[in-house]
Amino acid sequence: MAKVLLAGESWSTTTVHTKGFDSFTTSGYDEGGGAFIAALEAARHEVAYLPNHHAASRFPRTADELAEYDVVVLSDIGANTLLLPPEVFERGKRAPNRLDVLADWVRSGGGILMVGGYLTFQGIEAKANYRSTAIADVLPVEMETGDDREEAPQGLVPRVVVDAHPALAQVEGEWPALLGYQRLTPRDESRVLVDIGDHPLLVVGEAGAGRSAAFASDMGPHWMPAEAVEWAGYAPLWARLVEWLAGEST
Repeated sequence: MAKVLLAGESWSTTTVHTKGFDSFTTSGYDEGGGAFIAALEAARHEVAYLPNHHAASRFPRTADELAEYDVVVLSDIGANTLLLPPEVFERGKRAPNRLDVLADWVRSGGGILMVGGYLTFQGIEAKANYRSTAIADVLPVEMETGDDREEAPQGLVPRVVVDAHPALAQVEGEWPALLGYQRLTPRDESRVLVDIGDHPLLVVGEAGAGRSAAFASDMGPHWMPAEAVEWAGYAPLWARLVEWLAGEST
């Protein structure tokens, strides 16, 4: 089974409550990768999780550190979090470009999966900003220049285009509706497995000796509503996709 590093899928919130003359502040912290991690662990994959605030300082910096893993998953984590570790942003010191290191690792045989969200691909107001990084070159899709979100509050049902692929081997029946996605364009040499609206939802490809995949929607709410997370195909989709990315299926 594969060893997976998941980076991202966490957020903190700060709320100011104003009641007439007086106000007070509350804060909270949440993580969104629980169902994804559980799906992989149920299939006996091993998952290491770096929420955003830990990824900033602890994400691998060298090929040797990445060699511990078979697949790296980036989900709702902007490029700046990986480009600006504390010693760079706070103290003006030099550090490795971890996106360059990650892209080289993929070309050398690693597997990468980018999962959509407000801070992946280009993201809200293009703040995720992966289009201008080395990661863009190893993904099987091309990104827009600006905000690439396609909100679909009415719900859109994905359509399987190619079902004879190991990533979809145990995913059967109609997919549940999703509430949004990123507008992506597949590269010529990539393979679109699932569509949504007028765009691809799941695209796979190769980068050098490695494999890559792009899933244009969330791994959990809000774009992937609760009924989609509870869908019978949710767990096998991620488990089989990771196996393919790790080179465990052909």
